[in-house]
Amino acid sequence: MAAHGAFFLQEETVQLHMPLLTNFTAALAFLALLPVSSTLGGMGSTSAVAQEAGATLGPPVTSFDLANGMKVVVIEDHRAPVVTHMVWYKVGAADEVSGKSGIAHLLEHLLFKGTEAAKPGEFSKVVASNGGSENAFTTSDYTAYHQRIARDRLGILMAYEADRMTGLKLTRADVETERQVVLEERASRTDSRPGALLSEQATAALYQNHPYGRPVIGWEHEIKALTLEDITAFYRRYYMPAKAILVVAGDVTPDEVRKLAQDTYGKVKNPAPLAQLDLIRNRPSEPPSVAPRRVEMTDPRAGSTRLTRTYLAPSFGTAVRGEGEGLELLAEILGGGSTARLYRELVVERALAVDAGAYFRGVRLDSGEFTIYAALAPGADLAALEAALDDTLRDIVKNGVTEAELTRAKTSVVSASIYAQDSQSHMARGFGSALTTGLTVKQTQAWPENVKAATAGDVVAAARAWLKLERSVTGTLRPGPGPGKEGGRS
Repeated sequence: MAAHGAFFLQEETVQLHMPLLTNFTAALAFLALLPVSSTLGGMGSTSAVAQEAGATLGPPVTSFDLANGMKVVVIEDHRAPVVTHMVWYKVGAADEVSGKSGIAHLLEHLLFKGTEAAKPGEFSKVVASNGGSENAFTTSDYTAYHQRIARDRLGILMAYEADRMTGLKLTRADVETERQVVLEERASRTDSRPGALLSEQATAALYQNHPYGRPVIGWEHEIKALTLEDITAFYRRYYMPAKAILVVAGDVTPDEVRKLAQDTYGKVKNPAPLAQLDLIRNRPSEPPSVAPRRVEMTDPRAGSTRLTRTYLAPSFGTAVRGEGEGLELLAEILGGGSTARLYRELVVERALAVDAGAYFRGVRLDSGEFTIYAALAPGADLAALEAALDDTLRDIVKNGVTEAELTRAKTSVVSASIYAQDSQSHMARGFGSALTTGLTVKQTQAWPENVKAATAGDVVAAARAWLKLERSVTGTLRPGPGPGKEGGRS
């Protein structure tokens, strides 16, 4: 029912091992509680940038740049002698060349191969032998690598991570091995799951021109065609200090991290002087939306009939003041639990659905997405469910939201910021995802206060501006005959 529990949400992130936090909005909310300091060039004393009232609720945060352009963010958390170390690259599936989908994710897998200084798998063995854990993940906008380890082992992580930033050595055999791993991953996570297939097809229909329409894991036929030369060229174009962000959260001080970072990452060279590098991420933009789209699927593996609708919306980075907050609160009002509008009206009052909700995906570099979903109740009519959903949306646009709804939504969003303080990884991921999608530390700092300041008018204005049918794709999934002999992919 809650936004982050959407059964239709095909997680945009593709990762190696562990479950990944998907509610980045909660991370953003938390970040605004943190005091921030900043220095440039990795030199000089730290000067305060923001000390908001209430900022002392969270640990201090310091940011600085190395001479080679790599940004460093340090989040102090001295509750335990451990650290979370993350390197974020400003490249994802939406930065791939058309026709070569899946290359960003395949490269993520291949980065665990060797370099001239380290044998294949050596980095992972060192992490494990020192009692640490690791993972990596790719989205449309970024690729990230992270480890969690005892604080006195941080320098080891930095040395290995800096080495593979530009020193990766690949063979054709490496590519073939990991290609098969990725194809199996796609088969298990997408092709064998009807809901994931619907989400993939609906996303492709939503974007007519922008590369957000391609799946992060890639299209199967294009994954099969990727070459060692393709991957090497992609690696050399995007993996460099000037296109990376280091985030360290844990039992460290800014001075400790600065010295370690300068001794490791600071020695990694960019392929050209900073002034000559192309650091602007230009992508194709969407044309004006003039007609709604529909994707209708049947599959014998579908346990029930499902309905989803996704609207093109601004991201937190592209929205004007009040829009991002309005959309986030609108998602909470519509889909934040059993007392939210959609659940109350579609499930409780009309008995048309057994579940219903909404979520806003706003932490993205370019456009965001606003999604509404519902699962049809046994014996109910799908057309009646869709009509009732539209009635609920029209009522908000026409009559607005109540003060009680607005207060509840604000409390839920801001409370998430407090709960997030318990997770070191949550803090590191929140900063990394924000900074790689065009947001600044100061903007993330202001998030909870901006949410508190949002009005019912902001919520209604967001609904009126962005929940237009011509900006949407409606998807349906019903049990029935599907592709292939048994409804699956052959």
